[in-house]
Amino acid sequence: MNSVPRVVPAGNQRWREHRASYRPPREPLDPRCYAVDLVSEKDAKAFVCRHHYSCSFPASRLRVGLYRARPATRAELVGVAVFSVPMTQAVITRWTGLPPSRGVELGRLVLLDEVEGNAETWFLARAFRLLAATLPEVHAVVSFSDPMQRVAEDGHLVTPGHVGSCLQSFNGRHVGRSKARTLVLDRGGRVVSDRALAKIRNDERGAGYAYSQLVAAGAPTIHPGESGRDYVSRALIEGPFRKVRHPGNLAYVWPSATAPRGVVNNFPAALPYRKAFNTVVTARQAACCDGNSPGSSQTIEVDTVADVARARA
Repeated sequence: MNSVPRVVPAGNQRWREHRASYRPPREPLDPRCYAVDLVSEKDAKAFVCRHHYSCSFPASRLRVGLYRARPATRAELVGVAVFSVPMTQAVITRWTGLPPSRGVELGRLVLLDEVEGNAETWFLARAFRLLAATLPEVHAVVSFSDPMQRVAEDGHLVTPGHVGSCLQSFNGRHVGRSKARTLVLDRGGRVVSDRALAKIRNDERGAGYAYSQLVAAGAPTIHPGESGRDYVSRALIEGPFRKVRHPGNLAYVWPSATAPRGVVNNFPAALPYRKAFNTVVTARQAACCDGNSPGSSQTIEVDTVADVARARA
């Protein structure tokens, strides 16, 4: 089955039970109905894993919750921002010019579908204030938007590509793109983590959980006496996995409120903002595996809505 780029509705992205929806970007928010406060890792992780398409939670340094007040009931958690440790510490230095200890990544920003369209910037402003008050040693924040559409085996859109419109609205400096890489996707369109595969290959701590997740995604079980390295190679061939080339995420940076004057001089030069549809990417699945690797996919980057129509032809 082939998949083609989908036209993503205009608006600000929202999540519920791993499904994306959109609110009008100029939809007003009544700040009297909301509060922003720190949230425990337990509650933040449960919220993010329940609603975000990735079903995953990064290694967090600070978690901030958006709460909605309701008459005669407790305030309800309707959004979470996670300031996290990047996958590698080199990320901070590459994009900010600062030591790793001086930066964090805005690793998750998840709002429920009931939250009004212009809530992101209001929420982020208050989340950044809490970051400055709680972690004053942090001088810069990095975040990434993923432009790649992910399509499940049954054809439904798991997540649309996005260029980080809310990060742009919050005056993030667009500084480039992360390194292009090859991803392994399962039949549900979810990424099979390189780190999880490495744990299995090397029998590291957490290998058992990573193995159970891989089997749940459709991989075969391990053979008696089979090494972790041999098992991963076989599982990716025999399981329902496909490879796709990812063009790289779009990178944004901000100074924190506690940053010394001139810290932005360390940042890369600002680039023009990318706009909707000019970085939408999708994967076209190959007909079958070649017997030596997971089924490959073709990556298509489209520049305009018209290109989406041409890709459908």
